[in-house]
Amino acid sequence: MEIFKTPFSRAYWRCAIRDSKKLRTLVFSALMVAACVALGYLKSVPVVNNIRVSWGFLARALCALVGGPVNALLFGAVEDTVSYFMNPSEGYNPFYIFTTMLGVFTYALFLYRAEVTVLRVFLAKLATNLQNVFIGGLGTYLWYSGGKGYWAIAAGSAVKNAVMLPVQTLMLAALFAALLPILHRMGFLPDQAARLRLWKRPQRKAPEKAVPWED
Repeated sequence: MEIFKTPFSRAYWRCAIRDSKKLRTLVFSALMVAACVALGYLKSVPVVNNIRVSWGFLARALCALVGGPVNALLFGAVEDTVSYFMNPSEGYNPFYIFTTMLGVFTYALFLYRAEVTVLRVFLAKLATNLQNVFIGGLGTYLWYSGGKGYWAIAAGSAVKNAVMLPVQTLMLAALFAALLPILHRMGFLPDQAARLRLWKRPQRKAPEKAVPWED
């Protein structure tokens, strides 16, 4: 199973399209939708003051890791809709479907068909948290602002997401450390993603061929 340094290649997207059509990918995605719904009923993790970390992002990141960016878009739309109707709170905001799709898509760009490292996990979570601040803040402003300006909402969200970032990164790292070997044995992941690494392994140079002595 091939891995890629970046998602900026045709081969990467061919793999993503092919994997999104596989039955086992669709089944795994359906299980992750069910996991998100179930995790939505669990109590969130208190961090500081009124800032709490929920659990659903774990299943979203796991689905992105296995299914890839194409599957992530479908998964995000289905998961957000099903999660809302199974556990409704306040009014339904269709803007959040877009933010969920974008978040799972971003996880996939960092984690799918890649050598999974703690640095990659951190960068994926940083990118999704920035989306929560600026794009999620826009959705809150448009639907639930209550008279607050956009930048006031974004500033509050920035503080919350900055506090959550190290906690969420640790939670994802612990999850991947436990599940990567299992998912690899099940055939979902390439050999290079069989376990979580702190950082990327340095590539070894091929030994130089001996040059025959010339007079």
